[in-house]
Amino acid sequence: MITPDDYQWLFRKAPVMATSIAEDGAFLDVNDAMLSRLGYDRADMVGHRPEEFATPESARRVREELRPALRRTGKLENKPVSFVSRSGEEVDCLVNALVEVDREGEFLRTVAMYTEISDQARANLKYRNLYRSTPAMLHTVDNKGLIVTVTDHWLQKLGYKREEVVGRPITDFFSQADRKKYVDGGLQELIKKGTFDNLQRQMITKKGRVIDLVMSAVPNRENNRDFGHMLVASKDVTERNRAERELRRTLAENARLREELERERDYLREEVNVAMNFGRIIGTSSALRRMLKRVEAVAETPANVLLQGESGVGKELVAHAIHIRSPRAEGPLVKVNCASIPKELFESEFFGHVKGAFTGAHRDRIGRFQLADGGTLFLDEVSEIPLELQGKLLRVLQESEFERVGDDVTRSVDVRVIAATNRNLEQLIVDGKFREDLFYRISVFPVEVPPLRERDDDVVQLAQHFLEQTCKDFGREVLTLTRAQTENLRAYPWPGNVRELKNVIERAVILSQGKVLRLDLSMLDLHTETDEATETAAAGSDILTDKEIKDLQKSNLIKALEQTNWRVSGAGGAAELLGVRPTTLADRVRTYKIKRPSA
Repeated sequence: MITPDDYQWLFRKAPVMATSIAEDGAFLDVNDAMLSRLGYDRADMVGHRPEEFATPESARRVREELRPALRRTGKLENKPVSFVSRSGEEVDCLVNALVEVDREGEFLRTVAMYTEISDQARANLKYRNLYRSTPAMLHTVDNKGLIVTVTDHWLQKLGYKREEVVGRPITDFFSQADRKKYVDGGLQELIKKGTFDNLQRQMITKKGRVIDLVMSAVPNRENNRDFGHMLVASKDVTERNRAERELRRTLAENARLREELERERDYLREEVNVAMNFGRIIGTSSALRRMLKRVEAVAETPANVLLQGESGVGKELVAHAIHIRSPRAEGPLVKVNCASIPKELFESEFFGHVKGAFTGAHRDRIGRFQLADGGTLFLDEVSEIPLELQGKLLRVLQESEFERVGDDVTRSVDVRVIAATNRNLEQLIVDGKFREDLFYRISVFPVEVPPLRERDDDVVQLAQHFLEQTCKDFGREVLTLTRAQTENLRAYPWPGNVRELKNVIERAVILSQGKVLRLDLSMLDLHTETDEATETAAAGSDILTDKEIKDLQKSNLIKALEQTNWRVSGAGGAAELLGVRPTTLADRVRTYKIKRPSA
């Protein structure tokens, strides 16, 4: 019968190096082969830990990798460890260890056997050390998905120590979403395939930060047998993904802003078209014709234009006429009323701003110059621009470049400027309130818009036009304008010009109850008939019927055509003489069935 002493004798006399290790990691016993190879006495080693006799690197591996792995798995297979003999010689070994337990599962001891490794094994150990120190994020798993080893860079990325990861399932470090993908054998299925490329996964660092990875793997088959280990290389793409997401957000924001810009351009174009009655300048007076000749002359050029004239003469309408006759007609016409902009917002209104540039700048905003790119910018009441900002306006006019408020990106624009004012800019220059260099930049081609009192019979045509338009807008039948009223309209000086005339007609339409326009109700200073006389005149010969008005317009068209030798368009044509577009004149000729007399 073999006694415990016999077991101890066999252990100590075994021809291979072996140790018995307690639960606390200290040597319980060391056999003769181990003592002989290392040159120690048994008393020197028993009660001490293996790492006390190992190289610094092996001591670290014992603490951080081998002992934790042994506790989790109960065994070690061919793990490299290097001891230092009493003489200082390094003894490189492969250790195989097994935990012994009793029938109740209680720990008894760990038996470890050491095989001194060959030169080839030393080379493998060297490569193993190189694996760990490579500046790449690598990990190796076995066929169950348990971590065999990882590089130092892998540990650095995730913030763990080696003993905290070796022997654990790789899925322990996946995000919750990725972990769900590999339940119920999913991980084994992936490992069984052996190879995968650019698999996108997320892992969680020890501090809880999510990192995005792209993983690729190759299998390491041992001696052409089935799968042994799988080597997995990971690339951290967290910053790249963040940059891509930011780029997508930026592109989406740019698309939103571009759509907003297009909508605003369409809105502004429609707003200007409606406000200016689609570019119609009504009248045939000599003063108006002289102005229109200058408009036609400058429209085809890129020159900046300064419109001068009293308030209410229609400078905005003239600006629109220049725009629609220019090569920029398909581009936007953007209006800026300089008198209505608070001083502190001028720069933002002209050039735009970026989010956070100042209090209240909650998002990026496009300025009027950028809105007008490729088109025309109409600066109404240009004299109201603060002196300290006139220099910035001059710069964009000279260099066609600007920066948004709070931005350092220089942007280029192609904009034609039409400025308008009812003030004497030359006097403002003398008074030190307007820059002389800006004046010369905006007044390359000045156009004087005549006041209504200098436009002779234009007042009647305008009154009739406003009357027809207002009745149509208000849903009423067109009211009658009497001859006595037209004489009074001609006689009145119209200090408010066309704007005043339009307001008077609109008020009269609202206040008139019968079929005759009651100007006396809307303009008390105008000398008109009394209510009774007006109603009586409605049945008399002083009333211009609708047919008489149309006959008068037809006669006027024929007169213009005869005067221009029946030439409709072009310089000196009937359309220019009448102040209408050639297409409009052609439509009226067809409507009235006017034909040129045969020679």
